[in-house]
Amino acid sequence: MTDLPLAQTVHRAGEWRGVAEIVTLDYDTRFLRRKRLATDTGRPFVIDLDKTTSLEDGDALDLDDGSRVVIRAAVEDVLVVTGKSLPRLAWHIGNRHTPCQVDPDRLLIQRDPVIRRMLDLLGATVEEARHPFTPEGGAYGHGRTHSHDHGHSHSADRHHEHDPEHDPDETVDAG
Repeated sequence: MTDLPLAQTVHRAGEWRGVAEIVTLDYDTRFLRRKRLATDTGRPFVIDLDKTTSLEDGDALDLDDGSRVVIRAAVEDVLVVTGKSLPRLAWHIGNRHTPCQVDPDRLLIQRDPVIRRMLDLLGATVEEARHPFTPEGGAYGHGRTHSHDHGHSHSADRHHEHDPEHDPDETVDAG
């Protein structure tokens, strides 16, 4: 098939230790089953999972050559939403099945002019920015609001800060 290292095992963030290379992927690219990828240093590998999977920042892939690659959320275009009634704004975003990152003092969503207009009409403060995007996984699935795989739950400490300007030659030591 290919001479490239093959990744078929995913370890969720916090469930692995050790040194790993980094692959930085945007939100849409982190939803995959089979794809040729390259680490931030340019080393190619193939991911071939049993089913389409939502990879999250901090998840790791075991490669069949004995190495490991950690997933990092790429910096991407988002809307930063703030306002007096953040729970109400979050409800309206969720009611439209829009992926949403929920932080204590703000919401992050992908740039969408229709949702932005709705938020403006609701009195939200909306600013364009560039941040890693790691939305909530929804009630039934890991990472995607439309998933209904009941076999996974998130830990309460899933959210963490990440430096979007990391060195592409660095490795991660989670041990």
